[in-house]
Formats: sequence, structure tokens, C-alpha cells
Amino acid sequence: MAVDQPRNEEKTAEQKAIDDWLPITSSRNAKWWYSTFHNVTAMVGAGVLSLPYAMSELGWGPGVTVMILSWLITFYHNMANGRNARNGSRIIVDVSTCIIYMVTGGKSLKKFHESVCPSCKEIKLTYFIMIFASVHFVLSHLPNFNSISIISLSAAVMSLTYSTIAWTASLTKGVPANVSYAPRASTTTGNVFNFFNALGDVAFAYAGHNVVLEIQATIPSTPEKPSKGPMWKGVIFAYVIVAICYLPVAFVGYYIFGNSVDDNILLSLEKPNWLIAMANMFVVVHVIGSYQVYAMPVFDMLETLLVKKFKFKPTTKLRFTTRTLYVGLTMFIGMTIPFFGGLLGFFGGFALAPTTYYLPCIIWLIVRKPKRFSLSWWINWTFIFVGVALMIVAPIGGMRNIIMSASNYKFYQ
Repeated sequence: MAVDQPRNEEKTAEQKAIDDWLPITSSRNAKWWYSTFHNVTAMVGAGVLSLPYAMSELGWGPGVTVMILSWLITFYHNMANGRNARNGSRIIVDVSTCIIYMVTGGKSLKKFHESVCPSCKEIKLTYFIMIFASVHFVLSHLPNFNSISIISLSAAVMSLTYSTIAWTASLTKGVPANVSYAPRASTTTGNVFNFFNALGDVAFAYAGHNVVLEIQATIPSTPEKPSKGPMWKGVIFAYVIVAICYLPVAFVGYYIFGNSVDDNILLSLEKPNWLIAMANMFVVVHVIGSYQVYAMPVFDMLETLLVKKFKFKPTTKLRFTTRTLYVGLTMFIGMTIPFFGGLLGFFGGFALAPTTYYLPCIIWLIVRKPKRFSLSWWINWTFIFVGVALMIVAPIGGMRNIIMSASNYKFYQ
């Protein structure tokens, strides 16, 4: 027994050293307001810019209903923070979001360039995605969530700023005489697929809670003062900001542009050039922070797997190699299929609908076992039904949009 004790202590010390090296478990000294801007950065991003487009595919009645219901569902899930277990679906969420933010960052940089220099020679979108990725080849080597807190705060401020610009600039533009709220497609089949795709767009927009556990893990927690309290306070503030960003952009954008709105509302705002250029640069700053927030859980998963399962030494070289390869992979996929609207619909349904709408409800029913046919039972089963339906139909609409966009697309154009 005396021989085994030093070994156990050595193993514990080694385990502690590994936990101190891994990005999620390395630092737990965050304040409650960290969770506010981390959640805002994760939630408000590429998705908010596509909401007027989603409204144009849904129409006024279903659009308003889906927008408000999605806000309530995700807020309800976060009220019982901790229900979501980390699983493969959530990692798919994080990876798909990073890919979409690669495309968003590149497109916003391209729009910024065109706004400030309309007479300049056109530069391929591929190059702008590479420029955006170059920032992450540097920032991705910051060790943990707390080390990106300033970046995340800046991103949260930018999200509120460009969302406000999007809907106020739309109002200033005024409603055109020929605005139409008729369905976008000319056929019933087209409108059905567009409806499916729009549901995926909305699911993507409300997917920020998928990193809520990793955010909570940065807050100090003891039996006397669990992290749930400050996390809950941060989530309330975050969701208020989300509503301020989402609902005006979605409703005002659709009201002004109708079914002619682009899948990124900033592309529909052509003047004044200086304002559009500034808004697009704000988007770039924001998605830089968002990419980092979504990439950090992936880094943690990869590094945990390599160090704990495959017994690699927790070194700077390992971290540099792993994170550089990940950024390169998301950049390559983003350059290959840069179809913003289709990607949102496909990944929104395939990856985000389960974690956003129904998996937390299934876990809640299994763990809490509410009384059958009680209010809680009905609410959770309703969310499960909505989520499963969304997971089935949204990827179909998104894939159709990708195929249609790819029909006249040349790779790396």
C-alpha cells in the first residue's frame, strides 16, 4: 500500500497537469458577464443576417411564429442549463459553424472591398476567405476561453452594432413601390423546398447555446456557490440582446425588401457606401470572435483525444499542429462550397436542429421524468416533434439550394 500511494499521487499530479493544459479545464476564473458576451458572440452572427431572407421564404405568419417560438425554445433550454451532454452532434455543430463563418468572413471582406473601391479590379472570393483564415492561423493558438475574452467582447459589441445598422439603414431606405411579399419561387415545389431551407436558417441563427457548457466551465464553481447562478444571469442578459438584434433585423428587413432581399441583408443595402463598408467590417470582426468561440470546444475535444487516449505529450508543438490543421480544413471546405444560404439551411437542419430543439428535451424527460400529460411533458414532446420534423426537412431544402447554386459555379472562382 505504501508503494502504491506515490504512484497514485504521481498519476493525480499528471492528470491535473493535463487538465491545466487543456483549453476548457485550464482556467475557471471568469465572471458572470463573460458568459453574457461569450453567448452573444456565439449566438448573434452569420445567422442574423440571413433572417430577412428566411422570412421571405416563410411569409409573415409562419415567419413571425417560427422566429418567436425559436427564441422561446432555446431560452427554455438554457433555463435548465446543463442538460446537454457533449456529443458528436454538438461537435458537428461547432465544425459546421466554423465553416460557415469562413464563408461569411470572406464574403463580408469582399463586400467591404467593393464598397470602398468600386472601381478596383475584382478579387476572387476564394482569396478573401484565405485572408480571413489567416487571422485564425494566429488567433487559434490562444490557449483557452479566458484568453479570447477581449476578442469575444469586441465581437459582441460589433454584433449589436451591425445588427442595428442593418435594420435602421433598411428603414432609412424606405419601402420600394414594387416591393412584393409573394413567395420567392414560381412553383409550389420550389416554395416548399424554400420553406424547408428557411427553417434550417432559423435553426442555425439560434444555435449559440450549443457552446453553453464550455462557457459555463470557465466560471468558478463550488458546492456553496455553483457556477449555475452567474451563468444564468449571463444567459438572461445575452438573450435580451439576442432579441434586440434578431427581431428588428428579421421583420424590418423583410418589410422593406420583401422577397427580393438577399441571403445576407447587408448585400441588399447598396448605399450609403461608407455605412455598408463599415457594417461589413463589423461583421468581419464579429465572426472572427465567433469562429474562436466555436473552435475552442473542437480544440478541447481534439487535444483531449490526442493526449488522454493516444497518449501524446501535451506540448506546444502538438497544439500548433492540431489547430493549424483544423483552421486549414475549415478554410478549404469554405472555399470549395461558399454557398451561404444553402449551407445555413443544410447544417441548420442536419446538425443544429437536434441540439437546438429536441435532444435537450429527450434528456430532460429521461432525467426528470415529469408526470405524463403534465404541462412540462406536453411542452417537451411538442419541441421534440418540431425538432425532428425540422431535422428531416431543412437539410433537404438546404441541399437543393446548394445544388442550384452549384449549377453555374466554378470551383475557387
